[in-house]
Amino acid sequence: MNSKKLHLVSLGCTKNLVDSEVMLGRLKEYEITDDNTQADVIIVNTCGFIDAAKEESINTVLSLHDERKENSILVMSGCLSERYKEELQTDMPEIDIFTGVGDYEKIDELIASKQSTFSPEVYLATETSGRVITGSNYHAYIKIAEGCNQACSFCAIPSFKGKLHSRSLSSIVKEVENLVAQGFYDFSFISQDSSSYGRDMGLKDGLVELIKGVEAIEGVQSARILYLYPSTTTFELVDAISDSEVFQTYYDMPIQHIDDGMLKTMKRGFGEKKTIELLEYMKSKPGAFLRTSVIAGHPGESEESFNRLCDFMETFEFDRFNTFHYSNEETTAAYTMDQVDEETIDQRAQILGEIAEKSTLKSLEKMVGQTVTVAIDGESDEHEYLLSARPLIWAVDIDGEILINDTSDLPVEYGKRYEARVTELVGTQLLATLIKAL
Repeated sequence: MNSKKLHLVSLGCTKNLVDSEVMLGRLKEYEITDDNTQADVIIVNTCGFIDAAKEESINTVLSLHDERKENSILVMSGCLSERYKEELQTDMPEIDIFTGVGDYEKIDELIASKQSTFSPEVYLATETSGRVITGSNYHAYIKIAEGCNQACSFCAIPSFKGKLHSRSLSSIVKEVENLVAQGFYDFSFISQDSSSYGRDMGLKDGLVELIKGVEAIEGVQSARILYLYPSTTTFELVDAISDSEVFQTYYDMPIQHIDDGMLKTMKRGFGEKKTIELLEYMKSKPGAFLRTSVIAGHPGESEESFNRLCDFMETFEFDRFNTFHYSNEETTAAYTMDQVDEETIDQRAQILGEIAEKSTLKSLEKMVGQTVTVAIDGESDEHEYLLSARPLIWAVDIDGEILINDTSDLPVEYGKRYEARVTELVGTQLLATLIKAL
């Protein structure tokens, strides 16, 4: 008998991807297929963060429903189904099984019994979850916590993910050890608010403990921490990251704004002065890479506070930054505030987007002539003769790629590390020559 086929779509963030990989681990007896029309089971792991993501989630589910074969099972899991469980179950009869953010490890049982379920606890993968890593033969995301104790005015996540719930350090270390044994050597540690890791377990500087724990694992060549929060990021943590032999000097700290009044309105816990002190300290570290994100058009953003943000983003020169259009979300503090009109939000986001492009270009220009450690991901989409590589200081998927146009006749293995010299910047694309395998 042919094995049953599974088609899985993971939307939204990398934290969702980890949960999707747990589901794949539970459904190993299914053959994975890219052809949704042939699948016996279709799972969409949804995102419920902002309007655009909600819309994408619903459209994806409906178009997969339209094309699916008879007697297949359509499952909607994740943040959107958790956040709107009552409404969706009423409004979307197309869906066979609804499940939220608490039952990824039970997905095989839910499908077998064709039942919807919403556990009151948020699920957090452990080392025993048996997840199947997708998309890479050397890099994996490690989720270190779920939920968030912050109360940012624009964010609905705590309303459906609950308070901070950290994983034990021993569980994280075990998972990394298991993955190293399978050949993975590069890790990104993620959660909603990584710099608060361990606070619910009484650890004062949990991430510093985590850094030490991961450094002690033989075989980990490279790691980075994503999503630091200004008011829970300490100078000790900035030092620990920069002093580490294993962790990249990579600081990903979404600031959302820089104007004092706006930071108060956004309930960010830190004002302009302290935020800038922290950023300057990160920037002072040798070889530091800084990424952030900002919001355009949050309620209360005057022309003056917007200009203040633009000036800062232009002069500070982040290596990368993302701009989010403010999205008005029910259950958030900003929902009932006086809104900025859509047209203004779009204009502001565009202006910030242009600053971000210039900022990235300056960061890329600085790399020309440098020698960097890269992992080779495969053939480039640009040309079959070029290889796509990622400097290990960059985060997967979000920071871009470097193209290798000269391999110096070295044997090339995908997923392996090489030393490379960055030779030139063509448009927005860096080119490099391989020097040696590592």
